[in-house]
Amino acid sequence: MSAEKTSSPSPRTPLIVAAVAIVAALGITAAVALGGDDGKASGQNTSAVAEVSGGSDSTKAATVLDRPFTKPALVLTDTKGQKYDLRERTKGKPTLIYFGYTHCPDVCPLTMSNIAIAKKQLPKADQDKLQVVFVTTDPERDTAAELAKWLPAAGDPTFTGLTGAFSTIQAGARQIGIGIDPPKKEKDGKVVSMHGAQVIAFSPTTDQGYVLYGEDATIDDYAKDLPKLIKGENP
Repeated sequence: MSAEKTSSPSPRTPLIVAAVAIVAALGITAAVALGGDDGKASGQNTSAVAEVSGGSDSTKAATVLDRPFTKPALVLTDTKGQKYDLRERTKGKPTLIYFGYTHCPDVCPLTMSNIAIAKKQLPKADQDKLQVVFVTTDPERDTAAELAKWLPAAGDPTFTGLTGAFSTIQAGARQIGIGIDPPKKEKDGKVVSMHGAQVIAFSPTTDQGYVLYGEDATIDDYAKDLPKLIKGENP
């Protein structure tokens, strides 16, 4: 979670538990839990626990999780209108997962662009291995066709865009500690989507989400770490 110094959240305010960023910055280890009523209503266990290892190097963009996340059991629709089983399609592959929306004015397109530029610095074989999955938090507007237009421009044509029922997306995000609020219309008529702005990297060897990046991660950060992530190593 970014440490935005505001009393009220902006449309891009990350909703992952604040302690994650705080303990990482302080270089300590802490357990973080996240749950909600929506998950209880759906009969799913959506609470997520992450143990964060801050380490002593505060210059690193990556936060390595001592207790990795299990990959979400998400079955959604891709940009071709076909069913996409996240676990099945990314099994054994280095995968970056991000939840956001195409109408986001800043962080979402910047995050996709940073990853795309860093990916192009990899050898072709490694580029082919890396999976980048963008899951919309605003499915009513972000249809399969909309994602198909937006992703190549904001990121890379090989990135996977997913949409579906909001309740399904919200429950999947919570499984990896990311909070999402239903999109809402502001007084000025703008529709905003409140969502966690973290990128979570999943290992190709364990299929566990073991590294977290905040919205401040740069092209250089990803360029430096991707070769290790692709091998399932700690950055």
